[in-house]
Amino acid sequence: MLAYIRLVVICWLIYLALTANLELSNLIAGLLIGLAIAAIIRPVSQPLAIGRLPAALFNLLRYTIWLGIDIIRNGIRVARIVLDPKLPIRPGIIAVKAGMKSELGVALSAHAITVTPGEQVVEIGEDGTMYVHCLDVVSSAASAEEAQRKRRAMLERIFE
Repeated sequence: MLAYIRLVVICWLIYLALTANLELSNLIAGLLIGLAIAAIIRPVSQPLAIGRLPAALFNLLRYTIWLGIDIIRNGIRVARIVLDPKLPIRPGIIAVKAGMKSELGVALSAHAITVTPGEQVVEIGEDGTMYVHCLDVVSSAASAEEAQRKRRAMLERIFE
């Protein structure tokens, strides 16, 4: 129950920060949105390990920087493909094993792949396999497993 209340309050505060509107109707709307999110997510109560917080925040920063660099690098690669008069695309779908225990880890890994230009997760199988549509399947297939290994290692350091 505490996990639900914590999630509702966090979502409510984020909503209020984003809207910057403290009218009664907006307060109620934010609370209803927080309740809906909590009902959909169904959070699991986990003990809060304050001692792990500095390491988790450091790894989160490291992951965010790595993801930003990956987005910029792949954005430049996609721009080169699109601006080339021959339009050298080789679209296709590849399978990438998530290799993560938690659904949150798989979801964050899929999110990282999807926000990267030129790739998009189109389905996640029951066994955690992510099916990724790629603009250039040859180059993506060559680097997908290594990128997923790095992503998995960083996400595990954040959530372990």
